[in-house]
Amino acid sequence: MSKAEKTRRYIIETTAPIFNRKGYAGTSLTDLTDATGLTKGSIYGNFENKEEVALEVYRHNVAQVTRGMRNCILPHTSSTGKLTALFGFYRENWRRLYSSGGCPMLNAAVEADDNLPFLKKSVQDSVKSFADYLVQIIDYGKKRGEIKTDIDGTAYAYTIITLIEGGVMLGKISDTPDLLFAALERAQRIIDEEMKA
Repeated sequence: MSKAEKTRRYIIETTAPIFNRKGYAGTSLTDLTDATGLTKGSIYGNFENKEEVALEVYRHNVAQVTRGMRNCILPHTSSTGKLTALFGFYRENWRRLYSSGGCPMLNAAVEADDNLPFLKKSVQDSVKSFADYLVQIIDYGKKRGEIKTDIDGTAYAYTIITLIEGGVMLGKISDTPDLLFAALERAQRIIDEEMKA
């Protein structure tokens, strides 16, 4: 890794929690220089502008959550076990998620929807990628006879995402995991009562 690549990585990793807590519009250049100890010139020597930093930070933040989530899911062999492990990831990691500012995909989605068009496409891609991953798990379950073959995998994937993200948001704003856990329990019931073959 070159010196420039190391500096870019340092800026992204150091400012990632700030962007997630303060928002992509609310994070200032002063926040970036204070956090990194670098000058404005150093930051703009490595990134074209604050928008580029924000995009790279967003991708980094989502990748961190996605990596942890997939590591929890990977060891499970059944599709229903994989989906249950997904809910387990959020149960086990809610403290870390809340302390880092919440779900980066949810935070950026709310902010980018009307105010940050440069970020909106990346958020849309993240949501679609999450849904596509869940559809793969559901389709795998259909082939193995674990999940009903006539269900709409895409509709269920987006329902699961809605429950998770809504649960994270309500849980964080209420300073307790209770509402998140209730959403995860509802998602589990959907699998057990509606999806299982």
